[in-house]
Amino acid sequence: MPESWTTRCTRWYINWAPAYRGTGGRLEYIAHDWTEVRVRLPLSWRTRNIVGTIFGGSLYGAIDPVYMLMLMHTLGPEFVVWDKAATIHFLKPARSTLWATFQLTASRISELRSSAMAQGKSECHFDVELADRDGLVHARCRKTLHVRWKAAGASPRDNVLPDAQPNRPGGT
Repeated sequence: MPESWTTRCTRWYINWAPAYRGTGGRLEYIAHDWTEVRVRLPLSWRTRNIVGTIFGGSLYGAIDPVYMLMLMHTLGPEFVVWDKAATIHFLKPARSTLWATFQLTASRISELRSSAMAQGKSECHFDVELADRDGLVHARCRKTLHVRWKAAGASPRDNVLPDAQPNRPGGT
C-alpha cells in the first residue's frame, strides 16, 4: 500500500517530535489508511548503551506510541484510545539496526469497533517484534490498549480512564 501525502507529513512530524526523536527510532512508512506502520531503530551513539548494544529504553520507546496512533486513526474521532500496559522481553542483545512492522487487519478493526460500541469500552492486546535484517528477533513487546466509545451526549470527562480523573476543586 502506498504512503499518502498526509501520512508522509505525519511521519515527518512524529520523527521530529522531541519525545519520539529522543528514542532514536524512526517511522519509515505509514500506510495511507494507517493499517501498517514500519519502524527502524539503528544502533548509533544515541541508542548505544555502555556494553555496545541498543539501550532497552530505546527498544521500547521506538515502538511505544505506534499501535495507539494506528487505532486513533483507524477507529476515528468517535473513539478514545489509551495505552494501558506493556511488557517487553529482551531476547538477544542488539548490535545492529532493528525493524518492527505493525499491522491492523480490517476484521480486527471491525471487531474492536463493535466490541467498544456494544460494551462502551474494550481492551485489546497487540504483539510486535523488533528483528534484525536476517529476521532474528531481539525483543518482543505486548501492548494493552483501552478503547472507549464516545457515546452520544457523554461529557468529555467521561472519556478519561478512571485512574486519570483530575482532582476536583474543594476535595482530594
